[in-house]
Amino acid sequence: MGIWELVLRIAISFIVLFCLARIVGRKEISQMTFFNFISAIAIGTIAGSLAVNQDLSIRNGVIALAGWATFTLLMSVLDIKSKTLRKVTNGDPLIIIKDGQVAVDALRKARLDIDTLRVMLRQQHNVFQIKDVDYAIFETNGKLSVLKKGLQQPLTKGDMNRVPTTPNVYPVAAEVISDGAVNTKNLSKLHLDEKWLEQQLKQAGVNSPADVFYAEVQQDGTLHVDKGNTLH
Repeated sequence: MGIWELVLRIAISFIVLFCLARIVGRKEISQMTFFNFISAIAIGTIAGSLAVNQDLSIRNGVIALAGWATFTLLMSVLDIKSKTLRKVTNGDPLIIIKDGQVAVDALRKARLDIDTLRVMLRQQHNVFQIKDVDYAIFETNGKLSVLKKGLQQPLTKGDMNRVPTTPNVYPVAAEVISDGAVNTKNLSKLHLDEKWLEQQLKQAGVNSPADVFYAEVQQDGTLHVDKGNTLH
């Protein structure tokens, strides 16, 4: 391979990779799923081969890059459109700790050990005692979301001169509608039914769950409804 061919290959590889990165999306590394991570590695490997491997023609290298990026983009679109596919590709968040108690089965399912969990609590959330955690959820991107118990939460301006409010009905907010589809599993866990949901939607001026982008039951038992209006 001559020097000018090498320079040409590097230039083409860089330009194609840059364009594909702009087209595929802006998702941060910390928000990438396992599939996104593998796709990024594969695209980078193909780009590297295109740059230095003379056995791979420039045409085939560009086609391979574009083809892999197309499949990745297609999966991203389907992932947005289909909640079922999201569960297949990304899985579900797992409740690792509930009311200061570790859920051993969930811990095993997440392939975590107690030492790793304690490290994540210390490094990511400055929590040194598991009993101080009300809820800890292992997200699909590998991050740990933690809700500390009331007395362990930091003081905010909203806590100053706070007027006593109604005690929480539920420990955390729960999704009941996503992309127009009712989450009957969460409704059942909250001891609620679709009739209750329909009544709450009517009070919010919504005729059908299909008209709702996202809705969740708040800790105080009220329903938050987001119709998914487009911002201008």
